[in-house]
Amino acid sequence: MIKKFYFILVLFISSAAFAQKTYIQCGKLIDGTSNTVQTGVTIIVEGNVITDIQKGYTTGSAGDKVISLQDKTVMPGLIDCHVHLENQFSKNTLLEGFTRTDADIAYQAAVYAKRTLMAGFTTVRDLGGSGVNISLRKAVARGQVDGPRILTAGRAISASGGHMDGSVGFRDDAFDHKFGPDDGVADGRDELIKAVRLQIKRGSDVIKIASTGGVLDLSENSSGAEFTIDEIKAVVETAKDYGLRVACHAHGAEGIRRAILGGVTSIEHGTFMNEEDMELAKKYGTYLVPTVIAGKSVADSAKIPGFFPPVIARKAQEVGTQIQATFGRAYKAGVKIAFGTDAGVYAHGKNYKEFQYMVEAGMPPMEAIKAATTNAADLLGISDLTGSISKGKSADIVAVDGDPLADIKVMGNVTFVMKEGKIYKQ
Repeated sequence: MIKKFYFILVLFISSAAFAQKTYIQCGKLIDGTSNTVQTGVTIIVEGNVITDIQKGYTTGSAGDKVISLQDKTVMPGLIDCHVHLENQFSKNTLLEGFTRTDADIAYQAAVYAKRTLMAGFTTVRDLGGSGVNISLRKAVARGQVDGPRILTAGRAISASGGHMDGSVGFRDDAFDHKFGPDDGVADGRDELIKAVRLQIKRGSDVIKIASTGGVLDLSENSSGAEFTIDEIKAVVETAKDYGLRVACHAHGAEGIRRAILGGVTSIEHGTFMNEEDMELAKKYGTYLVPTVIAGKSVADSAKIPGFFPPVIARKAQEVGTQIQATFGRAYKAGVKIAFGTDAGVYAHGKNYKEFQYMVEAGMPPMEAIKAATTNAADLLGISDLTGSISKGKSADIVAVDGDPLADIKVMGNVTFVMKEGKIYKQ
């Protein structure tokens, strides 16, 4: 009898809590879909869902909660399509690869996750780490750690000697085993299929590959093509069998071309994308995630004596100084753009600076905000969940002081953060 009474009481309390509505009064509202800013509207949230958007400032009944954001600009929770929550690059990063344990990585990643959420990013796509990022995703989803909603690639996949081959640049006997599919290093269709399936087995939401060299490794070349079209197709087909999309790190034009023809969903960075690549991206609907801030950051760090080993410093200057201009050309050519920053290459929590660099390159502020809301949600395949202030969507809502359409720099002044109906910053 006591157990039955307790069960009924819990149901009553839960129902009462769920019945409470939250009325968010918005001075200005950028909903993520319209090009028109709404003024004087109220968003109604029940539980973790947006249930209505009403004209004027409404308050509901006596038991409901009212949040006044009448002096702020309200937007959908922001989405960063390219982060690395496990790390933050410094002059000691290469050494830390041999000294940090998974526990060290996990504790630090929790700090970076919260910092990202407080900056207004309620969803991120983590494009590669040690695999701790999968555990972090689970901890955030369970409410054990404050952070954004995470979609993660687990370990990224590289060709032997490629960008994500952790043994590149070291002596052959520096490691106790030869890197293979279990480490995210694979060559040829069979090994790549196995590498993809291993990442899916471990819980990845997306597959990340590198079709060219990169900057922050000890290889000599940052832009040479590293997979054939057939190899990339093997990755894409295998991922598609499991309902997953493929993101592709690529700097050089030939590697970008092969990746698009191979069927990847997005090109990450795209530094030396040429006109042929841009036309192919438009033809196949491939997104570009430019990560301009990462390019600028590594180029600046390369000027500091001793910050990078010489080979990385050289590549940082070659690549970092080109990304913004290429992004500007791609946007003007009509390539689909989604917001992504490569956070971890620069300091977490400063993701908002990408907006400024996108606008500097010629993208209007409203389009830059859409790149981080509706476009980003489309790229990630979660448009039914988030990316706009719409009825039935997750209550992912942020607000900034000022008007970002007049001054995009105010995207760094996030003063309100709600994710899935829970307030994290006010």
